[in-house]
Amino acid sequence: MTREDMLARLIAQATTEGAELVTLRAMVEEASEVGADRVLHRLGLGDEGAQDDIDELRELLRAWRDAKASAWKAAVDWIVRGILAALLIGIAVRAGLPELLR
Repeated sequence: MTREDMLARLIAQATTEGAELVTLRAMVEEASEVGADRVLHRLGLGDEGAQDDIDELRELLRAWRDAKASAWKAAVDWIVRGILAALLIGIAVRAGLPELLR
């Protein structure tokens, strides 16, 4: 029995016997499951390989975040090194080192 069939039976039961709380809860649960299945199928994630696809996407996203973080770290390191090199050159010029080398 599919979820759609179960939902149809619950609706029929609620119509004929009255809607008890248990029946209403079951209807809501089945309707939610049917809706979720429809959304997954529309997104292309309704097949058996969908979990593998999502796992690969998560791994790819994690790798992208790691690469982005290390790129920022490398950029900051190079900027700090450039500033320190400029300071050393400035100190050497102030100290008269170019004149001593002539």
